[in-house]
Amino acid sequence: MPTGPATAALALADGTVFHGRGIGAVGTVEGEICFNTSISGYQEILTDPSYAGQIITFTFPHVGNVGTNAEDIEAVTPRARGLVLRASITEPSNWRSAQHLDAWLKRMALVGISGVDTRRLTRLLRSRGAQNAVLRHAPEGRFDVGAMVAQARAWPGLEGMDLAKEVSCTQTYEWQESTWTLGQGYGIQDHPRFHVVAVDYGAKRNILRSLASSGCRVTVVPANASASDILGHRPDGIFLSNGPADPAATGEYAIPVLRALIASGKPIFGICLGHQLLGLTLGARTRKMKFGHRGANHPVKELATGRVEVTSQNHGFEVSADTLPSGVKPSHVSLFDGSLEGLIVEGKPIFSVQYHPEASPGPQDAQHLFGRFVALMERHA
Repeated sequence: MPTGPATAALALADGTVFHGRGIGAVGTVEGEICFNTSISGYQEILTDPSYAGQIITFTFPHVGNVGTNAEDIEAVTPRARGLVLRASITEPSNWRSAQHLDAWLKRMALVGISGVDTRRLTRLLRSRGAQNAVLRHAPEGRFDVGAMVAQARAWPGLEGMDLAKEVSCTQTYEWQESTWTLGQGYGIQDHPRFHVVAVDYGAKRNILRSLASSGCRVTVVPANASASDILGHRPDGIFLSNGPADPAATGEYAIPVLRALIASGKPIFGICLGHQLLGLTLGARTRKMKFGHRGANHPVKELATGRVEVTSQNHGFEVSADTLPSGVKPSHVSLFDGSLEGLIVEGKPIFSVQYHPEASPGPQDAQHLFGRFVALMERHA
């Protein structure tokens, strides 16, 4: 597919090799190759901490058309390992653009490849499942593909890996920034009604902004914070954030803390990894999905109302619905594959969802869930 000499190569653990043109930083990275079907929001996707350890294939061909800026980021340091594109980076044409995507990738030390048949790659992942991969950008065009395949096969993979401790904050901090408004930028929540402690397993900034916009003062604590640390802040509610890798691995230190938080009677709301950790704490099990859910067009049905929401998702593990214990009920299901997308605990102010109601990128159909969390805090104040 490349029109000139290859300056990048992507090698999969099954031996498949793609050649293309290098973009972004020069170097070699390894990780799990995945695909995202979103048609916008590449900067938010690349800075989502949940992508730690992964190389992202963008299925939409026009990446780079809105450039990059300092506002559309979900974390200061990108945790994705690299990116794969079909076409060359599109020249930016947007009034908010402050820097070309390629220059931004170099500044962020993100390695990429363009000129790849992403349809073929995506079909391969859908049929064979998630794979380890090695991506190399080498301007001189020299690639030992045999060594790259061997390196991909040797990488341990995300199953059994705890990456939350790598992407989490290292100290407690306060968050006041609210969601973005055209012509005004981000606001400040200076008249909060409730105090929420957010456990940072890899929290996206727009989740914290959504909590602030819902009337909350947010205290963010590290993933390994103890229950006494969290409850010592005297929160009205506790939020469990998104994050990367295997929930069972993170659960080794998170589950004992969550048991104590559940026993406190405080309202609890979990998203993504927070949802999975909550499921494990309640007695369910998690499992690795074949290729996961990553995109901004995933339909989810709420069982109690029949309401269908189009959602933004990014996860490679799921809570197994058939392992939910008595008293824990499924609340949402995926209309793509029937997988569990949410749970509630009978008689307790606890709920969680697998998807991302804060979007960024994606639809805002599920934004009301932050209001549901606030309503729980009102009832249990």
